[in-house]
Amino acid sequence: MKNKRAVIVMTLAILFGLGAVVMASRWLLTQPAASASRIVVAASDINLGQRLTPEMLKLVEWPAHSVPKGAFNDPQKLSGRVLKTSILMGDPLSEAKLAPVGTLGGLSALITEGKRAITVRVNDVIGVAGFALPGNYVDIIVSTETEPQPQGQGQASTAREQSISKIVLERILVLAVAQEVNRDETKPKVVNAVTLEVTPEQAEQLDLARSVGTLSLALRNQVDPAAAQTTGATKQNLLPAVAPLRPVAMPVAPPKPRVQAPLPAPAPQRECVKVINGLHASQECF
Repeated sequence: MKNKRAVIVMTLAILFGLGAVVMASRWLLTQPAASASRIVVAASDINLGQRLTPEMLKLVEWPAHSVPKGAFNDPQKLSGRVLKTSILMGDPLSEAKLAPVGTLGGLSALITEGKRAITVRVNDVIGVAGFALPGNYVDIIVSTETEPQPQGQGQASTAREQSISKIVLERILVLAVAQEVNRDETKPKVVNAVTLEVTPEQAEQLDLARSVGTLSLALRNQVDPAAAQTTGATKQNLLPAVAPLRPVAMPVAPPKPRVQAPLPAPAPQRECVKVINGLHASQECF
């Protein structure tokens, strides 16, 4: 009797389980299939300025509702294109990350239209101890000597040259340090040359500045667009003349009263008597 009851319970459990499986499968079949697309992503890390090859790319499934704008679905369409930004493995490729068609690889692909690249020589101090990395913004400071100004028409100048340091260019983009353009590097690297992106007018100013004085780079915040309102530093405003100290009058002590010496006591008066003895006369005082 007990075995019969156990068999019935097990049979019912199996039937209910099979019924649940059938109902779940039917529900899943009635649900709309999730749509997906295949897009091109990076098969490995790729630095900016590199020309793409099919081996660098691969196709992956991507949710159709979140496909990036301008994404590609054929790796062959990207063959020979040049990246203008670094991408990591698995990042989708889009038109916004690519240089125009026909652009050659290298630094020229990174230069914004209408701008130029110019290289300046630096050292570990001028180059902000290696922290001026590609993608950073810097200000250019020139240290030079000002020319003396004439005092008047027909008069020779009597003013002397004076040293001055002045910010001449602001918010200049660093394209490369030495010969590297990788913008993902965050560690400082001391180099002897920095390539900057400037307008043609700024290129002329920078070329003149490095010929008339010494250049220094000042690293600035990436999101700070404010201009520096400075007049330049000279010896006069760096070390202003110190006004001479006025002599302090010391208080004069009043003269001490003179103490007069006491007058000598008058000699006591004596009474004298003249004594005559024969032919001799004498005087006795008492």
